[in-house]
Amino acid sequence: MTTVAIEIAGLRKSFGNHEVLSGIDLKVSSGSIFALLGPNGAGKTTLINILSTLVFPGEGSVRVGGYDVVTEKAGVKRSISLTGQFSAVDEILTAEENLRMMGRLSGLSPAQSRTRATELLEYFDLVEAAHKKVKTFSGGMRRRLDLAISLVVRRSILFLDEPTTGLDTHSRRALWDIILKLAASGMTIFLTTQYLEEADQLADEIAIIAKGRIVAQGSADELKSRIGGEVVEFRNGNDEVIQEFPTDGSIQELKSVLDEYMGHFPENTRINIRKPSMDDVFIDLTMTKQEGSLS
Repeated sequence: MTTVAIEIAGLRKSFGNHEVLSGIDLKVSSGSIFALLGPNGAGKTTLINILSTLVFPGEGSVRVGGYDVVTEKAGVKRSISLTGQFSAVDEILTAEENLRMMGRLSGLSPAQSRTRATELLEYFDLVEAAHKKVKTFSGGMRRRLDLAISLVVRRSILFLDEPTTGLDTHSRRALWDIILKLAASGMTIFLTTQYLEEADQLADEIAIIAKGRIVAQGSADELKSRIGGEVVEFRNGNDEVIQEFPTDGSIQELKSVLDEYMGHFPENTRINIRKPSMDDVFIDLTMTKQEGSLS
């Protein structure tokens, strides 16, 4: 039987006269990877801050790990780890020193802290950098260490706020592998991201937030199916997309799009037909919401 790790009902939050979250309802299953997508200012970080007890909710009910985030904060904190958008490592210390220090601050004995540091350095492929000062690390190494620090004491739920922002493709994919391993071990992962491919590749469930409201939720395939069967792309001589149109994938609609629009483009225009992507879903849902026509 699937258990619920995070449950949100009717959540609202305002700062002054500005309502940031406007009635959020979400359930996240234990052991799953849940991705929250949305444009800047949509409320993603505010939601994570509420879930991790850093910010009080305004209205509604929020339970994390079975605990209420207002009345049972201590229980929530025992259930979660958090890696924020910005690195929390001490640049003057080495990787091992950062981990041992966090172990001691988390209540581990000196011996336990050393053992846990060794385990995490190996798990995050940082053994060769264990005794190097963090200020010499690349962005990917810093991010891996940052994530390792949040796991010094293992919790059942991990919040990742845009974990791969600023990383190159290789470092991003290396971190994806770690996130998948953590989820496979039974940990619940709740992440926000600005990379649509990241949500597509990692998440069991995706929610899209726009202007403080959840405008769509489901698996990547379910969300893509909302766009239609195929996307028709019109490309110029440099193979750049001029314009694209979603269709239901039928021959009749494909022919209709070609008949209606082909005459508007240069003679060297090429046609490409592809499956919908998360980019299509994101643009369709968030732009529609901004235009005020999505209820």
